[in-house]
Amino acid sequence: MSSRLPDPTRAYWPADTSEPIVDLSSGAALRRSAAQHPDRTALIEIVPAGMPSLSGASDTARRWTYAQLLAEAEQCARWLGTRFQPGERICVWAPNIPEWMILQYGVALAGLVLVTANPALRPPELAYVLRQSRSSAIFHTAAFRGTDMSATVREVAGDCWTFCFADWDRVVRAHRGDGALPEVDPGSPAQIQYTSGTTGDPKGALLHHRGLVTNASLVARRAHIDQSVMISPMPLFHTGGSVLSSLGAVVTASTLVLPLVFDPELMLQAIERERCDFASGVPTMLFAMLEVQQHKHYDLSSLRATQTGGAPVPPELLRRIETAFGCDLLAVYGETEASPVINQTAPEDSFEDKSETAGRPLPQVEVRIADPASNEVLAVDAQGEIQARGYQVMIEYFDKPQATADAVTPDGWLRTGDLGTMDARGYVKVTGRLKDMIIRGGENIYPAEIEARLIEHPKIIQAAVFGAPDPRWGEIVCAVVQWREGRAPTVGELREHLALNLSPQKMPARWLACDNLPLTGSGKIQKFRLRELLAEGALTALDA
Repeated sequence: MSSRLPDPTRAYWPADTSEPIVDLSSGAALRRSAAQHPDRTALIEIVPAGMPSLSGASDTARRWTYAQLLAEAEQCARWLGTRFQPGERICVWAPNIPEWMILQYGVALAGLVLVTANPALRPPELAYVLRQSRSSAIFHTAAFRGTDMSATVREVAGDCWTFCFADWDRVVRAHRGDGALPEVDPGSPAQIQYTSGTTGDPKGALLHHRGLVTNASLVARRAHIDQSVMISPMPLFHTGGSVLSSLGAVVTASTLVLPLVFDPELMLQAIERERCDFASGVPTMLFAMLEVQQHKHYDLSSLRATQTGGAPVPPELLRRIETAFGCDLLAVYGETEASPVINQTAPEDSFEDKSETAGRPLPQVEVRIADPASNEVLAVDAQGEIQARGYQVMIEYFDKPQATADAVTPDGWLRTGDLGTMDARGYVKVTGRLKDMIIRGGENIYPAEIEARLIEHPKIIQAAVFGAPDPRWGEIVCAVVQWREGRAPTVGELREHLALNLSPQKMPARWLACDNLPLTGSGKIQKFRLRELLAEGALTALDA
């Protein structure tokens, strides 16, 4: 494949077919690794000290080989087969317990469809997921982070069959049966993943096995993961967890170190103890780990690379990771509807490409930068909507034909809703969201650019930039910052810092502080919530 675009004037990257599509179901991928590496450690459970088991197990530091993981998944699949028919949907509402993963592969081997639900969902939100997906069953933990999940399930389940993971040992692991499992077509539905809704109800992206397995394989290959020791706090209800982490480990016969919850010190301790060579997390997680490492100095010499996504990667984050962790920082870009990764940087990329771009498209996917109104391909380096077409595009938004038609063009292009540019080598820069773009006095302003500059200030840990209504300008730029311990930066300091790199119209008009930035379950900053907090008067103004 050429390292440059076929037409250097157009922002279009054709599918690179030099690496094959992996024509396997998720269950078949696990069987392959178990056959080839039965004694290799597949899964390691990590639970914070003093936290009780959420799965009913007496031991909270368990390990599975690939042979053991497959045996438990097949046992689970046969048990599921006594109650459900292939094609039925099974919802899982729980944090990152090992049984979540066993259920994931058991569902796959039984020909069922996994419906993933964020354990932070409130009762009306969970009720919506169960109803909209038409789930036949819900698997849940008894409680998590102060929420009585069993009580919530009793409240909203209706006719949906319920199962608590506390009964897993007594029921699932005790099951004895050797019935035949169905043949599962790689093109058949594997998961329904609900996208984070900021307005209206969330949509369930229906994803197929071939897309998930191939995407996990190609992402791992570009990151040079092969029989590695991976640690990931990404939630399993998200594609970052159930696909890039869980399937990513399985397709490469790697060991997945699975923390129950994200805790920066727990992560660093596990990297040191298990000699992890690959770690992942969204930027907010990595910044938190950097803050701990600055004071505790854990031995991270085994780390070869970290990988992040879900938000633009500020160059300052890459510099800090290389200094404090002594390893590469790789970026992935995509969305749930793309199973999920479209673009990715590679270890061999330059510092500039790793810090300023989302890399080049993965094999087997076409990418273009298009005019959002006409869908016409734009010129190289022109800003437009990032669109993708290929094997990994979702089947549909489950039971939402109009939303599906809005998201996927008649000729198969997935409209990401993200703004970006592509250079003549195929490297893509993500410049913002169409819906996050700030229009100030008729001029388009992109928050990601301002956030990247703010993070470079030595006092700033995190920053979020968004637009707020204004009678004169239409919208004004607002910046919310979090800083390191000690004296808060003044507005004057931050304005002086930004003035070195940004033109005046991009300068925030309002400067605000927030002790805890509102995050989605996958760690992304909820800018719609910041707008609500601003309207409620719940954000504190920084001193001038």
